[in-house]
Amino acid sequence: MARAARIAFLAPRFAEGATVGGAETLLLRLAERAAADGREVAFLTTCARDHFSWVNAVPAGQRRVGSLNAHFFPVDEDRDIATFLRVQNLICAGARVSRADENAWLRNSVNSRALYRHLEAEGGGYDRIVAGPYLFGITGNAARICPDRTLLVPCLHDEAFARLDIMRELFHAVRGTLFNSEPERDLAERLYGALPGRVSVVGMGLEAQAGSDPRAFARRQGISGPYLAYAGRREPLKGTPLMQDYLALFRARTGRDVKLVLTGSGEITPAPHVIDLGFVEEAVKHEVMAGAVAFCHPSVNESFGIVLMESWLNGTPALVHAGGSVLPYHCLRSGGGLWFRCYPEFEAELSMLLEDTALRDSMGAAGRRYVQAEYSWPAVERRLFAALDAD
Repeated sequence: MARAARIAFLAPRFAEGATVGGAETLLLRLAERAAADGREVAFLTTCARDHFSWVNAVPAGQRRVGSLNAHFFPVDEDRDIATFLRVQNLICAGARVSRADENAWLRNSVNSRALYRHLEAEGGGYDRIVAGPYLFGITGNAARICPDRTLLVPCLHDEAFARLDIMRELFHAVRGTLFNSEPERDLAERLYGALPGRVSVVGMGLEAQAGSDPRAFARRQGISGPYLAYAGRREPLKGTPLMQDYLALFRARTGRDVKLVLTGSGEITPAPHVIDLGFVEEAVKHEVMAGAVAFCHPSVNESFGIVLMESWLNGTPALVHAGGSVLPYHCLRSGGGLWFRCYPEFEAELSMLLEDTALRDSMGAAGRRYVQAEYSWPAVERRLFAALDAD
């Protein structure tokens, strides 16, 4: 087993100084750990910050960011957005699109010819290129330049895009695949069959929390009753409208004054019982989690669940949607949470957590033990370095 000494990590956006998606955060954290292990690490990314407009907001060029050599490349500004949206809407609607349409969708996704030129010229100098997530044109097209050196971090979801022929080919072209969880790996194998090369489950490490005061946020906010917490993007794909509907119905049916406290970005339906904090410092987010009766994660499109792990490190049990495979898997394996398929199950489980303090505390503690055992950085680093160095 030869040590991979020079590594490029690649993501559509850089997670420096701004809240971006979990995939970008994951790739940045893995890159930092590889650099801390004495490896020379470059981070290849675009000049975009916003994942809706993809406007080039960061100056192009190279600069040192902590232990990483960060390379910022401009997003191509000549993509045909109308064609991209036409094909994407067909895919989302479940239509079977032609290979020509698949290619047109990828070609007019987020791309950077400047980044591709860098890989064509310099890619042979990297021992490994770790690229993700799978859904963006920049990931698929970059991986095809140096497939024998590329490890894909797909952050795969059970969605229509995963069933495109170009995605099957991507998974079969690369040197290996690094998954975030066993259910994500199993989904890939159901979709694409046996994968070539090294298949590893790595995940992301989390730092142990010093112990957030579970009363601090409620005391500052003047909240005297229980609340659910949620952190992250607020959008239909994350299940936040369903969460709001379920909690409103719960309040109407049971008469319990349970509030909802949110951190993150995106639209939310205003209501007197909803407290939307927007972006907050990490310390505040952890205080919100620590004081909640439960952390509600209603998404069915997760490959890992960073905020779920963070809530467990704060000793808070989870309430997740059973429609996905990853979050219920973590809850079952850890004993740290419950999962619901429909409103009656949501009502019964939330009522149980509200009424049984001992159960709530024991589930939160079980979740914390699970994260500390499976997703401490030493555990994740062992899996990551083994995958990077594998022949």
